[in-house]
Amino acid sequence: MSELFSNENIFINQSLKDQNEAIEKAGNALVSSGAVTEDYIQAMKDREQLVSTFMGNGLAIPHGTDEAKTSVLKSGLTLIQIPEGVDWDGEEVKVVVGIAGKDGEHLDLLSKIAITFSEEENVERIINAASAEEIKQVFEEAEA
Repeated sequence: MSELFSNENIFINQSLKDQNEAIEKAGNALVSSGAVTEDYIQAMKDREQLVSTFMGNGLAIPHGTDEAKTSVLKSGLTLIQIPEGVDWDGEEVKVVVGIAGKDGEHLDLLSKIAITFSEEENVERIINAASAEEIKQVFEEAEA
């Protein structure tokens, strides 16, 4: 999974004003990496209207609706680290992982991300990481 995280798609020490800005940043990074078309960003916002993608432990995993499958060109991930946090439907989020899965891969990706974030120590390491390499290392160790 860590191969889907390119250094260009890991944003360290970001300051975002709200959930909408976080979703747009994640969506735009997925567009820039060639994983999705621009339509996917609106699908990510639509998904939030249906059900919050807040997962607990300071993590949100915004992703598109099922109807947005045609907007996914290839699987991709982006991670935004927000040390001071951003309000996400009344919850504090410090890590946003934008996700796009091709051909049903998103369920596998969601599960791997959830496993990594189920350990408080991993969450702290990701929130406090100073580089993309440090963040990728946490995921690699969790996968091992």
